[in-house]
Amino acid sequence: MAEGLRERKKRQTRQYISDVATGLFMERGFDEVTLAEIARAADVSVNTVYNYFPAKEDLFFDRSKGLIDRLARFVRARRVGESAAAAVLRELREEVESVSPKVGLIEGYERFMKVVHGSAALQARLWYMQREQYEELEAALRREAGADGDDPMPGLIAGQINWVHQTLMASIAQEMVAGRKPEVVSREALVLLDEMEELLSERVLNYAVRAAD
Repeated sequence: MAEGLRERKKRQTRQYISDVATGLFMERGFDEVTLAEIARAADVSVNTVYNYFPAKEDLFFDRSKGLIDRLARFVRARRVGESAAAAVLRELREEVESVSPKVGLIEGYERFMKVVHGSAALQARLWYMQREQYEELEAALRREAGADGDDPMPGLIAGQINWVHQTLMASIAQEMVAGRKPEVVSREALVLLDEMEELLSERVLNYAVRAAD
């Protein structure tokens, strides 16, 4: 369905406010910038900012929705004969091998992470987002495996898969903040993924294998 003029203007306004806020956050730090300053810089009212972003953290993590259901999407899109864990490992390897910004392998990512590390509010929001990501993954595993509501296995498997993802992201972030080149960090991250896969049990690696239709 084609995007209407009103919807396009709203989307463009939202993106402009987000871009202005990101520039201020990168320059001065998250806690040092107020919503009033963002509104002035974007030439809109404070109420307009609130209409698009209920909290200041929403401005910083503007693209968080795609991150929260990311692992669940990998599981739902797994191939025939592929388990949930295998699908996530494959997707992560492909992103790391292609030096993708999706896993933080991009010049300038260190600036983003330094702002996060400098704000307790952003660290708290990041933790909450990671928790939501786990819950989305657990729900997807429960549906895909046809598990009962009281079956603990989807949660246990989700915990293992989530550990792989969070460990990978934390390692990449640490190396990027240290000033390493994305291409170099990519090669080391692939080794880390192999080592983590070796630590996963056969039960984890063979959970929720997609059957042929």
